[in-house]
Amino acid sequence: MTIGLTQEHRDLRDAVRAFANRHITEDTLRAAADAGKETLPAYWGGLAEQGLLALHLPEKDGGAGYGLLELAVVTEELGRAMAPGPFLPTTLASAVLHAAGHRTHLGPLAAGTALGAVGLAPGTLTLTRAADGTVTVTGTSELVIGGHLADVFVLPASDGGRTTWLVLPRTAVDTADVRSHDLTRRSSRVTVRSVPVDAADLLDLDPRTPRDLAATLFAAEAAGLADRCVTTAAEYARVREQFGRRIGQFQGVKHRCARMLAQAEQARACAWDAARAAGPGGAADAQEASLAAAVAGVVGVDAAFSVAKDCIQVLGGIGFTWEHDAHLTLRRAQTLRIALGPSTAWRRRVASLTLDGARRDLGVELPPEAEAERAGVRAELRAAAALDGRERLTHLADHGYTAPHLPAPWGKGAGPVTQLVIAEELQAADLTPVDMIIGGWVVPTLVAHGNPAQQERFLAPSLRGDIVWCQLFSEPGAGSDLAGLTTRAEKVEGGWRITGQKVWTSMALDAHWGVLLARTDAGVPKHKGISYFLLDMKSPGLDIRPLRQITGDAEFNEVFLDEVFIPDELLVGAPGDGWKLARTTLANERVALSHDSVGSGAEALLTIAAGSDGLDDEQLTTLGGHLCDAQCGAVLALRTTLRTVSGQQPGAEASVAKLLGVEHQQRVWETCMDWQGTAALTGEGERLDATWQFLNARCLSIAGGTTEVQLNIIGERMLGLPRDPEPLRKG
Repeated sequence: MTIGLTQEHRDLRDAVRAFANRHITEDTLRAAADAGKETLPAYWGGLAEQGLLALHLPEKDGGAGYGLLELAVVTEELGRAMAPGPFLPTTLASAVLHAAGHRTHLGPLAAGTALGAVGLAPGTLTLTRAADGTVTVTGTSELVIGGHLADVFVLPASDGGRTTWLVLPRTAVDTADVRSHDLTRRSSRVTVRSVPVDAADLLDLDPRTPRDLAATLFAAEAAGLADRCVTTAAEYARVREQFGRRIGQFQGVKHRCARMLAQAEQARACAWDAARAAGPGGAADAQEASLAAAVAGVVGVDAAFSVAKDCIQVLGGIGFTWEHDAHLTLRRAQTLRIALGPSTAWRRRVASLTLDGARRDLGVELPPEAEAERAGVRAELRAAAALDGRERLTHLADHGYTAPHLPAPWGKGAGPVTQLVIAEELQAADLTPVDMIIGGWVVPTLVAHGNPAQQERFLAPSLRGDIVWCQLFSEPGAGSDLAGLTTRAEKVEGGWRITGQKVWTSMALDAHWGVLLARTDAGVPKHKGISYFLLDMKSPGLDIRPLRQITGDAEFNEVFLDEVFIPDELLVGAPGDGWKLARTTLANERVALSHDSVGSGAEALLTIAAGSDGLDDEQLTTLGGHLCDAQCGAVLALRTTLRTVSGQQPGAEASVAKLLGVEHQQRVWETCMDWQGTAALTGEGERLDATWQFLNARCLSIAGGTTEVQLNIIGERMLGLPRDPEPLRKG
């Protein structure tokens, strides 16, 4: 995995990783950590020769003419290697100077012949402006990462109630090289004693920009640190044995590692978004780019710190030894986190920017060939817009717009790019095709596995909304373990007799048809004896009983089947194919994209905030945390879409987004109730209000596979941890 998604970025990652593997060994790290004073690493010249210090700088200044995203790809990879030395301080300094249009030092910084460092808090540094226009600076900065070696310092100073950034050479300052928490990249405090500052060295830029750039590049390095920790922990958990089992088989360890992976993906996604927002065409305005940087500053750096702690926990006693490198990673992650400033302050900044109207637009720039299809789509939709009601829905369905990802004649055989064009044009024309709900799972299965008669009978009516479906899969004893179902199907003349019980069946009272899993062979392994049937919900022998939920609604149902007859022609596939059919997804899957980086829950919080007399610091911090989670989820989804559009296989983002999105929704509606106070307790109110949403959200971490099952999947399929042991057989 890498921050970048394009082939060029993956090639860049591979080149940097190969360089790091050759030059940044365990001995390199140990030598840096044990040295009494930081020195320039031996590989620095090679790093500069490859142009890695200058990817983000214009060619006229000795750079490669790329952008911050390419620099972030390199920064992540060197973070994964725990590269000692001043790469991050130097490239951050040149990025700030470039943003300010200050070119004096860019050439030497790009060539690696000069080293840079950036202070992020003024300390006591203060500018004094004399009547004759002379400007001097005096005081001592807060900690400056990379200060041991820097030739060029970019520093903030208090300037009459605001912050002004300036650049000074080493000859103008005194540095106190402190005993640094990060043993592989040292820090200093910089003291300036009434030094005159030329007007050209007072940087002309928004005073937030240097910290935004720091948040972006710190998050990129943090993503690499987090990935290093995930890999280290998972590799150890796969082989270390305790109590007669590899420790990765214990769910406590497996789930910890899975959550580590989720946090690493969050760090990577937010660093990617902040880096691209800062580049040309990346954000509509400075506020949007600043919002993306602030989210990265919260999510990325905190993720690395959390994952580094968890890595030591998984390693156990060996992780607590000086000889293991885990503590070096923890030290660096903690240094980034504290140097950047309190995450609570960054969360409040996210909240304030959002309350002021900043939003991250997460659209996709479609390739040129998309425009060739747009005119035809627009013409077909124009005809649909002239119709009303059922006629409009039928027109959209018959022309393939209910499920355009399906092959013709049921869909349009649309690939990812065409699907996004269609989605844009439907929205522009204010057209909404039928939402098939459960039918959205049934129809692709019938397309892939149904016989011609079944397809003729069910597909078009389902796409038009004339048939409503329900799903009869779960049972009282077979929820997450669906293969353990006991509803049985007995072969009789002309069909099957079904007996059993289903539960949690949404819309069973309203549905015309259901898809049913039943066991047709008890003498084979449990996954192989299941078959997939289509059930007329008006069949004799069905007893549907509403199951009231904690919200007071009764969307779920229990369904009892007492020798219900299903004819042979309603068996889909062959007997025993049910498990395979239940897991069917077409290769050409639906692609969805939302431009909304906030989400309904966080928008509800913003509405509450707008109607209040103002939020206190604690509320602003809480709101900012929820907004970070919401935007991070949207960015993960965007990355999944971009992979699909470019023909790549999905990465870890989809599973991580599902896991984290559910928990975000639960937390945000709980906060909505908290903020409403006792008003949220005076009756349930309208359906879909915050109280209803809070109660309903409890099902999100249960339905469709519990959180614990999702963590098992991530741990086993993505990290290669050992599967849970087979249950003991009775008797």
